Amino acid sequence: MKYLSTSLKSLATGVSLAVLGSTLSLSAQAAEEVRFTVAYYSAKTGPYYEALAEKFEKKNPEIDIKIEVVNWDVLNQKLTTDISSNVNADMAIIGTRWLVDYVEQDVAEPLDGLISADLKNRFVPAFLNPGTLNGKVYGLPVAASARAMYYNKDLLDKAGASVPNTWDELADSAAKVSKIDKTYGFGLQGKEVETDVYFYYGMWSEGGSLLNKDGSSSLASDASVKHAKRIQDMIKNGSTQPGVTSYNREDVQNLFKQGRVGMMITAPFLVNQIKDEAPELKYGIAPIPGGVSSATYGVTDSIVLFKNSKHKEAAVKFLDFMFTTEQRAAFSSGEGFLPVLNSVSALPEFADNESVKTFVNLLPQARFAPTIAGWSEVADITSNAVQAIYGGADAKQSFDKAQKRINRVLGK
Repeated sequence: MKYLSTSLKSLATGVSLAVLGSTLSLSAQAAEEVRFTVAYYSAKTGPYYEALAEKFEKKNPEIDIKIEVVNWDVLNQKLTTDISSNVNADMAIIGTRWLVDYVEQDVAEPLDGLISADLKNRFVPAFLNPGTLNGKVYGLPVAASARAMYYNKDLLDKAGASVPNTWDELADSAAKVSKIDKTYGFGLQGKEVETDVYFYYGMWSEGGSLLNKDGSSSLASDASVKHAKRIQDMIKNGSTQPGVTSYNREDVQNLFKQGRVGMMITAPFLVNQIKDEAPELKYGIAPIPGGVSSATYGVTDSIVLFKNSKHKEAAVKFLDFMFTTEQRAAFSSGEGFLPVLNSVSALPEFADNESVKTFVNLLPQARFAPTIAGWSEVADITSNAVQAIYGGADAKQSFDKAQKRINRVLGK
C-alpha cells in the first residue's frame, strides 16, 4: 500500500505539474501583444512609456505592451515604410500635421466606435479638434504646445539690449548681444523638424500667410521675401550662430542652456530642460516678436490606431489607461508640455505655473499647420528653400521655385 500510495502521490504531483505547465503555457499564449511606436521627446520619453506599460500590464496581465521609441527626424519615413510593408505597429505617435495623409491613404482607424464618450470628453476641446477630420476622431492628442521666445537676462543686460517686441527690435538686440565674446544674439534653427515653422514666425509678422484664399501657396509673397532678407542680414553680420543650416532645434536649445545665446524661439519643454541641466541660468519668456500681426505656432502630436492592427480592443484599453489624470500629469510635467486633459489643466502645478500661463496666453493667436493632404511634403520643400536662403541663395528666386513645386503637390 505504501508503494501504491507513493505512486499515486507521484502521479498526482505529475498531473498537477502538467496542468500547471499547461496553464502557464496557455496564459503565455493568451497574452495579446500590442506594439506602440513612440516619438522621442527627451531622455525621459522611453523610461516613462516603459514604466507606463509595466503599470498597465500588472492590471491587465492578458495584454503585453511593446514600446519602440523613434527619433522625430526619421519617424514619418519609418512609419511610411513599415505601413507599406505591412509590418507597422498597432498604434503610433505622429505629428498631427501628418494625419490627413494617413486618413487619405486609409491607414488610420476612426476611433469614434472604439473609444468611450468618457475618454473623448476628457480632452481639452482645442487640442482634440486637430485630430478630428470629416467629423471623425482619428487622433488623440498626446502632446500639445505653443511657441514663445526665450531670452537670457544676463546677456541682454550686459549688452544693453531690450527684450524685443518686433523683428526689427530683435535684429537690433541680437546685434548687440553678439558683440559679447563667444555669444550669439539669436539662435536660429536651420535643419530638421520645424525649420519651415521657424521661418513662418517672421513671415506672419509681415502679414504673410501659408496659403492664398484659393488654397495655393503664398510662399513667394513680399512678406516672405522681406523676412528672408532680414534673416540673411542677421546671418551675414554675425547676429546668429555661424553655420545655421547645421543646427536643429535641440542644438540651438543646447546653446541657450550653455548661456551662449541671447534669444531663441521654442516650446514649453525647454523650461524643464533648463531646470534639470542649467538651473543657474537666468532667463525669461516673452511672446514671439510681431509686426503688422503677431502669431505663435500651435502644435499637437496625436496617437493613431492603424487599420491593419489585429489588437484594436487591447490597444484602446491601453489608451484609456494612458489618458488618465495621474498618467498624463506625469507625462506633461516630465516632458514640459501643455496639459491635454481638462483634469490635468486644473491641477495646481499647471494652473498656478507662470511659465505654463505664458504659453497658454498665446494660444488665442496660435496658427496650426493646414489639415490638407501633402502638407508634410510642402513642409519639406519649404524647409529646403529656407536652408538655401540661409546659405546665401536669392530669396525671391528660391521661394518662386519652391512655390511652383508646392502648388504641384497641392494640385494648384
